[in-house]
Amino acid sequence: MNNEFYIHGQVALITGGNVGIGRITAIELAKKGFKVVIAGRSLERTQPVLNHINSLAVDEQAIFLPLDLASFASVRECARLFLQLNLPLHLLVNNAGVAGLRGLTKDGFEMTFGVNHLGHFLLTQLLLEKMQSSGLSRIVTVSSRAHKRAASIDWDALCRPTSSWTGIREYAVSKLANLLFSAELAKRLQGTSVSTYSLHPGVVDTEIWRSVPDWVRPLLRLRGFLTPEEGALTTLHCAMHAPQQESGLYYADSKPIQPAELGRNSELATALWERSKVWVNKA
Repeated sequence: MNNEFYIHGQVALITGGNVGIGRITAIELAKKGFKVVIAGRSLERTQPVLNHINSLAVDEQAIFLPLDLASFASVRECARLFLQLNLPLHLLVNNAGVAGLRGLTKDGFEMTFGVNHLGHFLLTQLLLEKMQSSGLSRIVTVSSRAHKRAASIDWDALCRPTSSWTGIREYAVSKLANLLFSAELAKRLQGTSVSTYSLHPGVVDTEIWRSVPDWVRPLLRLRGFLTPEEGALTTLHCAMHAPQQESGLYYADSKPIQPAELGRNSELATALWERSKVWVNKA
């Protein structure tokens, strides 16, 4: 396959594909011949992307599915609606994310962790059997180099409202969770047709930062924002070009790199998996 994973007519499901990196990812995948399904909170906000994709000279029309990652009930309904479409699933892009939001999810978990990790954890579990029956398939999870700022995972704090003022500490933990989830998933999928990758897209100027306090945003800009087009490049590389044998690795600038020490802790990854499984099955 010339080192390329994708073939024309495959199906991709992308969370948060209405803006930023997700929007560019959805459009570029459609151009490559994927049938694109975008899962998000608002059809109204997603409609311009659907219209754009459907205006391209592509064979397949894009589809919208409602999804609120802060609600396990919504995640389950989204998965049910996808399975009802009776389509294969070759690519799942866990892209949606929040930063700076405070409070609890509908199921009682710290908001950023609940949306960024637990919602995607559950969605992946619900769609995994479909992916395994679809032939070669892959799961791409957008993490961040912000995982390096996480000193540990305080399990009790994940079941309490956001405690930091900026929410950046909680964001770092959620991105560490994304990375650990992808690595642990790869271990559990060894010998199957499904591979999995996590990635740092760069510090991208997208709406993910809209809930961060106003005084923090100039500090972020000092680090140099990428455009969404630039930020989507590593996602697209993992989606279409990363070798199957590199399943479980963490990418930046479209190549594997070593995560922080905590991101390489296999015992922590297993503990996170087991706790996440219990939490999503309780609700």
